[in-house]
Amino acid sequence: MRKNCLPLVMAITCLLGAPLGAQAAASSGAGPTISAGAGPLLPLEPARSSMSSGQGALLGLVEGLTEFLPVSSTGHLAVVQQLLGLTATPQEKAASNAFAIVIQAGAILAVFLVMFGRIRKIVSGMFGRDTEGLKLLGKLAVAFVPAALAGLFLEERIKRYLYGYWPIAAAWLVGGIFILVVLNRRRLKDGTALESLGWQSALIIGLVQVIALWPGVSRSLVTIAGGMFVGLSVSAAVEFSFLLGLVTLGAATVYEALRQGHLIVQSFGVTAPLIGLVVAAISAFAAVTWMVEYLRTRSLAVFGWYRIAAAAVVVLLAVTGVLSA
Repeated sequence: MRKNCLPLVMAITCLLGAPLGAQAAASSGAGPTISAGAGPLLPLEPARSSMSSGQGALLGLVEGLTEFLPVSSTGHLAVVQQLLGLTATPQEKAASNAFAIVIQAGAILAVFLVMFGRIRKIVSGMFGRDTEGLKLLGKLAVAFVPAALAGLFLEERIKRYLYGYWPIAAAWLVGGIFILVVLNRRRLKDGTALESLGWQSALIIGLVQVIALWPGVSRSLVTIAGGMFVGLSVSAAVEFSFLLGLVTLGAATVYEALRQGHLIVQSFGVTAPLIGLVVAAISAFAAVTWMVEYLRTRSLAVFGWYRIAAAAVVVLLAVTGVLSA
């Protein structure tokens, strides 16, 4: 249990300790800098907080409700952050992009609690007490590697070309149509249990997860779809998606917190981001619990219609100038 909590602890610890790192850089005579996409390094502005506690709570609510549902939390956060005026400067935009990843720590904690029974089997497997748990851990590792490698090599290009409202709207629209036309035809009881997942199938799900690096696609959507296409039942695909999310999001959260934690604190302070993490944990727990129960008797169609509606709203806001590029 402690090992599974490590990503969350590291992320929060880094967030709280970030000002010390920034001060150390300043005392060395070279002021801290940030990188806006692949552009030149920019000087870090004086420490201040442009995010209120209410805004932090709202972002936490958005993150928690959307992270593990097949609707894309990154897309939602990108839209809401600009509507709240948190991307006005290059520093705030870079900090907002980083915070959209670090705030996942709250959702990770929620899923850890929901999936505690399965996680306990995995931990038992690590100590040689559960063979199936150890095999599942290995399959999660296999599924994690493709997106981890792709993220490291493509991060700057993704931020430069895909963190815009038109790419997000396009991803929402295509994903919504995909759910309604393809996934919605799958009967809920079709497919096998999670224990039947093979190593090759785990790798396929991992390769599919790479697509979710495009904001708006939704990691949950593509991994659930991947699980269903390799033969898992809807419930089993959802379960593997949640577990893979713990690994993938945990790694991304720690990486971004270590790399950009000081920037988040410089731009938004400590209080508002921490409030966001707490609200994200609570709302994610509610959303995941609801989704698991909902999919016992219903299809994914509601998420397809929601994505199409969200795409239409973003297009409308972009055309009218409410959202700017």
